[in-house]
Amino acid sequence: MANLHFCHLMLLFSILTSIFHPILGEIDSSDSYFLMRIKSEFIDPFGILDSWLQDSSICTWNGITCTDDRHYILTLNLSNSGLSGTLSPDFSNLEFLETIDLSQNQLTGPIPPDFANLRNLKKLLLFSNSLTGAIPSQIGLLKNLQVLRIGDNFLTGEVVKSIGNLTELQVLGISYCQFNGSIPKEIGELKKLRFFDMQSNMIGGVLPREIGDLKELQMFAASNNEIEGDIPRSVGGLESLQILNLANNTFTGSIPKELRYLSNLKYLNLQGNELSSEIPSEINDLIRLETLDLSRNNLAGPVNILTTSLKNLEVLALSENLLTGGIPENFCMRSNTSNLRRLFLSDNKLSGDFPVEILNCTFLQQLDLSGNKIGGFLPPEIDRLQSLTDLLLNNNSFGGNLPPQIGNLTDLESLFLFGNMIEGGIPLEIGKLQRLKILYLYDNQMSKEIPWELTNCTSLSEIDFFGNHFSGFIPPTIGKLKNLEILQLRQNELTGPIPSSLGYCRKLQRLVLADNKLEGPLPPTLSFLNELFLVTLYNNSLSGPLPQSLFNLKNLSIVNFSHNRFSGSVHPLTGSDSLIVLDLTNNSFSENIPYGIFSSRNLTRLRLARNFLTGVVPSELSQLSELRFLDLSFNNLTGELEKIELSGLTKLTHLMLSNNRFSGRIPTSLGRLQELGELDLSFNEFNGSVPSELGNCSRMLKLSLKSNRLSGSIPPEIGNLGFLNVLILQRNNLSGAIPPTIQNCKKLYELRLSENSLTGKIPPEIGALGDLQVILDLSFNRLSGEIPPSIGDLMKLERLNLSHNQLAGKIPVSLGELSSLHRINISGNLLQGQIPTSFSGFPASSFSENGGGGLCGAPLESCSEYSGGRKVWMSESEVAGVIVAIVFTSTLICLFMVYLMVRMWWNWRKVAVSCSDNNGGGFHEQKKEEEEWVYGEEVVVEKSSDHRFWNSNSMAAAAVAAPPQDRDKWISIFQFKYFSSAATKINNPIV
Repeated sequence: MANLHFCHLMLLFSILTSIFHPILGEIDSSDSYFLMRIKSEFIDPFGILDSWLQDSSICTWNGITCTDDRHYILTLNLSNSGLSGTLSPDFSNLEFLETIDLSQNQLTGPIPPDFANLRNLKKLLLFSNSLTGAIPSQIGLLKNLQVLRIGDNFLTGEVVKSIGNLTELQVLGISYCQFNGSIPKEIGELKKLRFFDMQSNMIGGVLPREIGDLKELQMFAASNNEIEGDIPRSVGGLESLQILNLANNTFTGSIPKELRYLSNLKYLNLQGNELSSEIPSEINDLIRLETLDLSRNNLAGPVNILTTSLKNLEVLALSENLLTGGIPENFCMRSNTSNLRRLFLSDNKLSGDFPVEILNCTFLQQLDLSGNKIGGFLPPEIDRLQSLTDLLLNNNSFGGNLPPQIGNLTDLESLFLFGNMIEGGIPLEIGKLQRLKILYLYDNQMSKEIPWELTNCTSLSEIDFFGNHFSGFIPPTIGKLKNLEILQLRQNELTGPIPSSLGYCRKLQRLVLADNKLEGPLPPTLSFLNELFLVTLYNNSLSGPLPQSLFNLKNLSIVNFSHNRFSGSVHPLTGSDSLIVLDLTNNSFSENIPYGIFSSRNLTRLRLARNFLTGVVPSELSQLSELRFLDLSFNNLTGELEKIELSGLTKLTHLMLSNNRFSGRIPTSLGRLQELGELDLSFNEFNGSVPSELGNCSRMLKLSLKSNRLSGSIPPEIGNLGFLNVLILQRNNLSGAIPPTIQNCKKLYELRLSENSLTGKIPPEIGALGDLQVILDLSFNRLSGEIPPSIGDLMKLERLNLSHNQLAGKIPVSLGELSSLHRINISGNLLQGQIPTSFSGFPASSFSENGGGGLCGAPLESCSEYSGGRKVWMSESEVAGVIVAIVFTSTLICLFMVYLMVRMWWNWRKVAVSCSDNNGGGFHEQKKEEEEWVYGEEVVVEKSSDHRFWNSNSMAAAAVAAPPQDRDKWISIFQFKYFSSAATKINNPIV
């Protein structure tokens, strides 16, 4: 109410002034009143409106321009004045205003519909504020409006159709807002429109063909919207058009050939759409074109652009299409008529060798052929591109060696050759590239030593040689690269020490030397690298204690020294309170965990496993609220976890403390770690029970408490872990029954409860664990009852161990249907009956030591008969009869063998006596007539042959009669023939 009274008084004062002092009434005094009301809606932190005083001439006020006779206000310009607040409806009372410029402020609220009363308004500039709401439909009443720029606000709604009534409009700027809907066809009524900028909205629909009626349009920018459909052919009628930007929409179809008629076009950008088919050759008719960007579409076919026609073309971007083949032969002519500066053809399907046609584009500064299928060698003539600053040939199939001529590209700043099959070493001539800043050679087959000449490229800021076969030492002169920020030499075959001169690369931020064969200690000069925030040295053979001077590296954030041979204290790495990742796994660090680690409150990953750390874990661990991964396993740490408040580690996902000497109870506070996915406390000395609170860790994937001294029962709350994959509780003193709630762990694929004192029956609910695959191990417990048939439902199970329990009854038939099972052990129980035939391939030990009637069937002895499920053995009389039959048969065989031996000895004896009577000449006076022996044990003469075949007894006689020096030979022959003859007699007796 007080403001209203004040305004009335001001109005009365203005009227009285106009009556009594007509000389001061150059401008209607009411304008002063309305301007003061407009001022009252603004917040003016910089005093821009301090000159707006009631007792001074309006025409002297800041931002006000009057007519020459000072009768009317023509212009209100308060652009970039730091004003905030809202637009007052009282602007509509300044009826002679021709220009309002409130751009680049912080004004909020809507555009008042009352602006429609400013019938003389020619320019309305409200861009770059924070205005909201829709374009008022009354804006179509501003018949004299020539410039409307309301972009870069938070305006919403559709572009109103009434905008087509602004027939005098020359400039329309509605870009960078949140307009939606579609472009009204009434836009075609704006015949005098020269500049139309509507980019970066959410305008959809199709581009109306009426757009082609804007014959005076010079610039049309509709990029970054959601316009769809074909580009209308009528666009070819925009004969004055110089800039056409339709990038990043969803235009489909082909590029209209009618674009050839845009004879004044200098800039054409159609990138980021879904245009298809080939690039029309008619594009080559746009002789004034300077920039052509058709990248990120689905254009196919050959490259149809010829710079011989487009002599003014400076930028050609055709990346991320489906273009095939190579570059046209007449792409550039050697007459230096091409003005092409930048050529981007990356991520297409271009093939063949390096397109030498490009070498004629001698003014080329940037060349990108990456992500194609170009092969062959890099041509030595590459140095014809003397103006080249950026060469990107990565992700192709180039082979061979780098040509030494690459050193002649003295303007080169970026060289990307990664992702090829380039071999050999780096040419020494590379040292001539004094302007080279980025050198990426990673993922090739390059080898040999890194030449020290490379360190002459003193402008180098980034080096990446990852994944090659470079060998030898890191150049000891590397300290000359004073501008080096990134050094990536990972996964090579580098040897020797880290050069001490590296410490003089004081701008170095990332040092990656992992996966090499480096050795020796770290040079103390590394402490000079004050900007270093990432250093990874893992998988080398670096050794010795860490230099104490590393404590001065205050910006370290990511450190990975794992899998080396470092020793001593971790303390030198704790000087930075910006650590995010610290991984020292698998070294020989000793002493206590230093307190300084825990000053890095943003630490997310701490891995100190497989060292020789001792002492207790500092209680300051609880302050690491961002910690997600903690691995202290395989050390000699002691103490009780209950003394550390772990509940504050609310983001922890992995807690791995296995193979230490922790004692006491497992903290119940672990149940508050809702993000915990892996908990491994195995191989420690924890006692007490398994906390039921662990059931609250609903995201748990792995829980391992193996080899501790835990007792009590398995808490039924374990069934709350619905995402659990691995549960290992073996080698403890757990008792009681297996909780049936375990069936709720539906994703469990490994379950180990062996070597405890569990009792009761195996719950049949265990058959609901359909994903159980790796193993079900319940061995060495006191489980009783029968094996539940539901185990046969575990069709993915590969190993089953129920051994050394008190299980009884038969093996369920359903177990034989476990087709994935490749290992089973049910020995040491009280099982009986037949083993399923599908188990015959398993070893007998898998079923041994079963009492209660025992098991039979393969692989054990066969079951002869079953009665009521029990094996029936033979009676004592039947057993005795079998034994008598075996003894009698054996006796007959022995007597027959004795008879044969005596008979053979007798025959030999007779021959020996006969030979003795002849004084050793047993064969010189042999009878010529044939003598036949009943068993044929003498010389048998074939009537049809003079050859004689000696039997074993005759040869024995010969051996006896032979001279002493030859007797051994005959005896050996005799032994062989004797056994042969005996075998023949048994198999073929002479009748």
